[in-house]
Amino acid sequence: MKTPLSYNNWVTCPKPHPQAKLRLFCFHYAGGRASIFRTWSDSLPQSVEICAIELPGRGMRLRESPFTKLEPLVQHLASVLLPLLDKPFAFFGHSMGGLVSFELTRLLRREYGVSPVHLFVSGQRAPQVPDPEPPIHTLPESDFLEELRRFNGTPEAVLENAELMQLLFPTLRADFAVLETYAYTPEIPLDCPITAFGGLQDPEANCDELEAWREQTNAFFVLEMFPGDHFFLHSAEPLLLQCLSQKLHQMCQI
Repeated sequence: MKTPLSYNNWVTCPKPHPQAKLRLFCFHYAGGRASIFRTWSDSLPQSVEICAIELPGRGMRLRESPFTKLEPLVQHLASVLLPLLDKPFAFFGHSMGGLVSFELTRLLRREYGVSPVHLFVSGQRAPQVPDPEPPIHTLPESDFLEELRRFNGTPEAVLENAELMQLLFPTLRADFAVLETYAYTPEIPLDCPITAFGGLQDPEANCDELEAWREQTNAFFVLEMFPGDHFFLHSAEPLLLQCLSQKLHQMCQI
C-alpha cells in the first residue's frame, strides 16, 4: 500500500505514481477538503496520478486564513502548481472547484503559456451565467446555517454541532465569498476540451447552465448528467468515476 505524498501543503497525492502518464488535479467544493478525493485512485486508470488540492482553512491547513477572493487564490495556485506541470495534466473541479480550475486554466494560459489537456467541471454553472441567487456569505449565523442546510452537502449532525460549526463558519463564509464576489471577464475560449458533469436534480446548476460551458472552448465539449442533487459527486460517485475513468483512459492512449 502506497503512502500518501504531499508535494507541498497545497497538493496531496493519495497514491504517488512518478511514472504516471497524466496528473489529474482535483479541486474541492466550498467547505470541502482534499480528502474527498482520497479513494479516487482505486477507480481511475493506474496511468493517472491523482493530485488533490487542499485550500487554506481546512484539514491540515485549518489554522491558515482562507481566501475570500478568487483572483489571489488562483495566483497562489499557479505558483505552487507550476513545478508539477512538467507532464500532461488535467483539472477536475466540483462547484467552487470548477470555477477555481477554470480561472486557473485561463491564468496559466495567459501568464505561463501552459494548458491542461482537459478541463472537467462539475456541478458549476458556466462562468458567464450570472448567479440568480442573492449572496449568503454575509448572512447572520442562523440564516447562513439554513442556507447550508438547503445545499444538502453538510451532514445534519455537523450542522447541529454548535462547537464544530463555530470552527467551520469562517472557512465556509470565505469559500462562499470566493464564489459570490467573482466577476466574469470575457476572454477568448480555451483550446482544451471541456467536459461538464451535472446532477439531474441540482437546483444550483441546471442543464442549460451547464451546457453554456460549450462557449468556453474552441475544442470539443461534452455534457454528462447523473442522478442526484448538487452533491451527486458523492451520491453517484461510482457512475461519475466510471465515466471519468473512460475519458482519462482515452487520453492516456493518445
